[in-house]
Amino acid sequence: MAGKKRAKKESMEFRNTQLADALQTQDMAAVAFALRHGPTVVPLMRPGQRDNPLDVGEVWTYRDPNTGQVALLLFSDAKHKPETLPPGVALQSPEWLKSFLSTYEEQITTVFFDIAGPHPLQAAPADLIAALEV
Repeated sequence: MAGKKRAKKESMEFRNTQLADALQTQDMAAVAFALRHGPTVVPLMRPGQRDNPLDVGEVWTYRDPNTGQVALLLFSDAKHKPETLPPGVALQSPEWLKSFLSTYEEQITTVFFDIAGPHPLQAAPADLIAALEV
């Protein structure tokens, strides 16, 4: 019985309801507010080491084999992450997102939120950085 409660609790932790609601309405101001005030679910190629709080893991990005362009996929809820992506996820803060986008702004061409639905949204890294700075 305890295992079921723990699994349910963990799935509840890996989401940002405010971001999901903003994506549903496609309201960019609400998306920006949700990003500034809540976490974002980030897919990981390699999860961080539990014993090292500074190790956040290796973020998974998609590189188009034809163009070489890189996309960052972010999610409002871990349940929206397609099964074809690596299984690991992290819940990252607005500060982390801003730092990551600022560091890799030149390499990342686009950012997709909930790419497989239910309410996908695409944005430029520069626009998200600006939204996080307000």
